[in-house]
Amino acid sequence: MLLQDKVVIITGIGPGMGTKLARIAASEGAKIAICARNEDRLTEVADDIKAQGGEVLAVPTDISDRAQCDRLVAETLKAYGRVDGLVNSAYKHIGFAPFEKADLAQWRECMDVTFFGTMGMSQAVIEPMKEAGGGAIVNINTMAVKKPMPGEGGYAAAKSAIAGATRTIAKELGRYNIRVNSTFMGWLWGAPVQGYVKHAAKAQGVPEETIIKGITQNIPLGVVPPDEDCAKTVLMFVSDYTKMVTGAALDVNGGEHMSS
Repeated sequence: MLLQDKVVIITGIGPGMGTKLARIAASEGAKIAICARNEDRLTEVADDIKAQGGEVLAVPTDISDRAQCDRLVAETLKAYGRVDGLVNSAYKHIGFAPFEKADLAQWRECMDVTFFGTMGMSQAVIEPMKEAGGGAIVNINTMAVKKPMPGEGGYAAAKSAIAGATRTIAKELGRYNIRVNSTFMGWLWGAPVQGYVKHAAKAQGVPEETIIKGITQNIPLGVVPPDEDCAKTVLMFVSDYTKMVTGAALDVNGGEHMSS
């Protein structure tokens, strides 16, 4: 299995790709620690993984609080004895207000969770990974950094900061055999986008297929990328199949945006 016996921390277990990341990682043999602020969802996902025979530790965590990041790592070490991988999937989205009307206090909230939370989690795993002889950090990013989306300035700014930091961190941590990479996601066919499609179709008085067609007309593969397939690409960066890859930024969006 792709992640046999690896210990992987996954943040941001929400209704979308985070849950798929957890389930697939466990099915690929990883011992996982999962976190989110929603304890009920964490329990639901953990129970489902255990029912399938997976090993999972669920720790409610607000990653914007460094002390809670450290607690999550400590609980993981207590349960499994090591940390091999970290997938930074947690984020805070603040809506779609145009910049001229944007509340910059909300931008700061987004930055606290999306950027500083990711940085705090990444710092928290460095020592355990050094002790383990190396590890892999994967930062989930967004196509909005490369293909501007009106109204997403605050979210894109926080993710852009992650993009820049990822390269520097990869350069610094390479000597410890710690790899740091990013995946840039586009549309993800899962609960959040499915909810958007239903809402947009109702608001515009058109069939859901019309909304989906509007999205996929810009995607060469012709589908809204399923979040479980995108999650598999993310987890590839935790696996030994990418042992010689660090500082990379991979587009995972069905070809909607192709970096040069």
